[in-house]
Amino acid sequence: MYSEQIENLISLALADGELTEKEKQVLFKKAEAEGIDLDEFEMVLDAKLFEKQKSLKPEAASTTAAPKSDKFGDVKKCPSCGAPVSSFSTRCQDCGIDFKNVQSNSSIQKLFDLLNSAENSRGDSTTSIFGKLQSMLGVNDADKRKLEVISSFPIPNTKDDMLEFLSLALPKTKIKKIFGLEQSSDKVPNMYARTWIEKCEQIIMKARFAMKDDKKTIEEIEYYAKQLGLK
Repeated sequence: MYSEQIENLISLALADGELTEKEKQVLFKKAEAEGIDLDEFEMVLDAKLFEKQKSLKPEAASTTAAPKSDKFGDVKKCPSCGAPVSSFSTRCQDCGIDFKNVQSNSSIQKLFDLLNSAENSRGDSTTSIFGKLQSMLGVNDADKRKLEVISSFPIPNTKDDMLEFLSLALPKTKIKKIFGLEQSSDKVPNMYARTWIEKCEQIIMKARFAMKDDKKTIEEIEYYAKQLGLK
């Protein structure tokens, strides 16, 4: 049905009957790059996941109405009109209500709480001989934890959270170079910048799909994409 590369990626992602955050992101990014209709792709992917789960757990197949996405939340029905809702949606297609109070609503505060916690673990390490050696060689343990927090943090579910995330992340995405070259002193800051850019790119890709009918919001999303140099 699709290219051999996408079919192979789908097979690898569904091999264990689960679809992780990273796997789903990679699949949709590849599908979008090949010009595949994402609504159709989501339906096909859900069907393949369901069939895989059915083959792995025949006894549970009859009670499994639909596969679960652990990335985009568990909104199944619109809280206003009760219409079925796609896992990607931030707005009900039937009544037009914006979804609020989904699991990720406090995502920005939670993210910075986790980053502060990782930073606090740094303690006095930078003043110790070992800490200074780490700094000379590259990223230290506290930085590794902070980079992992940013990289693995779930993508927000609501447009308000998406826009807030992008507005706060944008100043952190500046890569430092002098005459086009990175200096050794900028190695760690630039690692942070690239990690923020990658997370912003994931959010923008999801927003383009989930809010494609919301012209005003898409204009704001595309502003951030332009600032980040993303296509």
